Amino acid sequence: MASRPVRDPAEGRLYTLTFVLFLSYLAVGMALPVVPVFVTRQLGLDNVWAGLAVGLAFLSTILTRGPAGILVDRRGGKAGVRRGLVYYGAGLVASAAAGLIPNAPWTAFAVLLAGRLVIGLGESLVAVGIITWGIGLVGPARSGRVLAFVGAAIYGALAIGGPAGLVLMDRVGFAGAMAAGLALPALGLLAIAVLPGIAPQSTAARPPFWQVIGRIWAHGAIVCLQGIGFATIGAFFALYLMTRGWSGAGLGLTAFGAGFVLVRLFLGNLPDRIGGLPVAIGSLAVEAAGQVFIWAAPGPAAALVGAFLTGLGCSMVFPSMGREVVRRVEPHLRGTALGGFSAFQDLAYGLTGPLAGLLADRAGYDSVFLIGAASAALGFVIAVGLRGRGG
Repeated sequence: MASRPVRDPAEGRLYTLTFVLFLSYLAVGMALPVVPVFVTRQLGLDNVWAGLAVGLAFLSTILTRGPAGILVDRRGGKAGVRRGLVYYGAGLVASAAAGLIPNAPWTAFAVLLAGRLVIGLGESLVAVGIITWGIGLVGPARSGRVLAFVGAAIYGALAIGGPAGLVLMDRVGFAGAMAAGLALPALGLLAIAVLPGIAPQSTAARPPFWQVIGRIWAHGAIVCLQGIGFATIGAFFALYLMTRGWSGAGLGLTAFGAGFVLVRLFLGNLPDRIGGLPVAIGSLAVEAAGQVFIWAAPGPAAALVGAFLTGLGCSMVFPSMGREVVRRVEPHLRGTALGGFSAFQDLAYGLTGPLAGLLADRAGYDSVFLIGAASAALGFVIAVGLRGRGG
């Protein structure tokens, strides 16, 4: 009688960590559409203040990726995730409190900003902690798989969280929606309570943060250039189609997400099997083609095909380059390196909107996607150069 295959307990723990990351980003996604509605309609402030309230959490995340990575290296991934989930809870409490302050819009706005800053810090700690913890559980040889799971959890949560936040706000108001979100970090804390942590190597020598970034900046630059394609679709695809009088303006992110998830489901192990740089090179070529498709589209169907191709191309660049980063640093510096590496992608998302918006005002929405194609092509060139030098 054939013996049954032994189930790897580390794989099950990785699924649990992915679920915890999904919960944390669900809290982020729930807030994205409801915060600007709250600021403009309930507080009566201008759109610029609404944009500040949304963007502040992302700015906080960018600025705290490095310190979060250092903390994770020194105290372990579990400690970082636990602290990050507590910060999520504190940020949601402050956000809910802002919705309960009557007749004082600027006071409520200040409280909301404080909450958004804390949520950004929580996001840094949870994301870096789970990546480092997951790689410690399954081993660096499967780091590409860990990072593929991370991306699927983040994008899935953002896709579900937005509609869920709007439904909750419609039913129980802004304060109620933020209070309901407290269940998410609480569930995350319960889920990680029974998981074993990975002991940090706190006695090893630690170079300065910028010295660590110096080892992986080219890989981070590739991820930054890749992220511009996603950001252009998220910010301008609908407007691009609407100004041309085409249908399907709301389907750009749907098409992108379909391509993104398809690759993650069927090719998630590819970086671990053939290496990160070959996967990144092929992915960036597909992304560049997708952006050109959108730029040159004669109709909405071609534009949606371009969004789908962009999703196919973007899907594996982050896990592919993340795998290369893990290979280039010592285990006790892994969290620091991955924290800095992740900040490159955050930077792409944070800067593309305003800068591409200025370009769109002067040269039209189609020009934005040409910039996306050029960015992916530049990432392709850097990746080819890295491969030629052996990584």
